[in-house]
Parts: sequence; C-alpha cells; structure tokens
Amino acid sequence: MSANNSVSVPDPISGLLIGKELDAHPAPRPERVVIEGQYVRLEPLDSAKHTDNLFAASHGPDKDVIWQYLFEPPFEDLAAFRAHIERKSASEDPLFYAIIDKASGKAVGYETLMRIDTVHRVIEVGNIMYGSPLQKTPGAIEAQYLLMRYIFDTLGYRRYEWKCNALNEPSRRAAVRFGFSFEGIFRQHMMVRGRNRDTAWYSILDSEWSKQKAAFEAWLSPSNFDTSGQQKRRLSEFK
Repeated sequence: MSANNSVSVPDPISGLLIGKELDAHPAPRPERVVIEGQYVRLEPLDSAKHTDNLFAASHGPDKDVIWQYLFEPPFEDLAAFRAHIERKSASEDPLFYAIIDKASGKAVGYETLMRIDTVHRVIEVGNIMYGSPLQKTPGAIEAQYLLMRYIFDTLGYRRYEWKCNALNEPSRRAAVRFGFSFEGIFRQHMMVRGRNRDTAWYSILDSEWSKQKAAFEAWLSPSNFDTSGQQKRRLSEFK
C-alpha cells in the first residue's frame, strides 16, 4: 500500500477516520493525439491507414497465441478484420491508439485508454494487441510508457489500471514489470468467448509515477542498449 492510500485524518465532528482531502477537479478526457517515442509512435487508430499492417502483424503462424486472451478470436479474412478495425476506430471509450514501429513505419499493434472516469481521475489501459513484430522489442515497453506519461503528466489522472484474465500469465508478469501493483482477483468477473474469466486487477497511482517514470526512461536510454540492440539491464533492475 502506498503512502497516499494510507493517509487518513479524524473527522472533527464524529471522530471517525476519513480520507485525506483532495483537490477534486475533474481530469480532461484523453484525445486523439499523436504521441512520439524513440522506437514507436502512438496515433489514433485509423482503418484506412492501419488495417493491412495490423492484419499482417497479428495473423501469422502465432495468431492463436496473440488473440488467446482478447475478446475476439483471430479473424477469418482481411475483410472481417477491416470491419473490426473500423468499429474500433470510431469508439470513444475504449479510445484506440495504433502502435507504429518508427523504423518500418508500419502499425504493429494497438492499445486503448478505457473506462475513462474524469470525475475521479481514474483510467484503464486495455485491449492491448501486440503483433509479432512488436513483441520482445524496446517498442513494446515504450508503448506502455508513452500512455502512462500522457495520462499522468499531461492529463493529471490519479489512478491508472491494468486488468487481465487471471490465467494470462504473460499479461500478469508484464503488469508487474511495468510497475503496477497487484490488488486482487475478481472472481467470475466476465464471460468471454463462452468461457469464465476471473480478472486480475493492478494499478499505478500518481504518487508512484515519478519512480516508475525514472525507471522507464533509464531503461529506454540508448546507453542501455549495445550495438546489436540488446538491452544491457532489464527494466526491473532500474526499479
């Protein structure tokens, strides 16, 4: 539990403990903006621009693994996938961002900001689809950092959430690697593709962000990679 969560004061009338008083202004909604990084760029998902590359990145030999824990199964063909991307491009919540590999200029995945609660300044990252060319690359980590920086530094949210199928071990390991704290399992939370889903919940608070930001930026520094592009130190070593 962070120091922010544990702060309480006695109510002057009842004497019972109450939470710390806050500046209760709402946060702005995230917008369809371009967010530049070193390795990847986030830009609003656009069916006309991104469908072909996203289909190629996510429907190769490992397509069943890529789509295993997502709400949709792999698509039968490009036309069906294009209709899917068109619907997602029009969505406001979740708000979809394509992940563009800057070296190739191709869309290699997408992620969203969702369950947008401006009143309480709480927001979730979700619908994360990493195509084969993005996996296990610096851009895979940078894509998460860019959204975190946007919602904490630019928009001023208090809480950033990560939720995943409790059986999705790669996603759960990623949440911890990215600095999220595990909060528990919501049992029988959803039914997805005809199966039960227990959901694991994680979060990062604004009071924790500066430490996580410093770790991300140290890991992403060019000095942390050798001439062949291999990391010298893991992200966890900077935390």
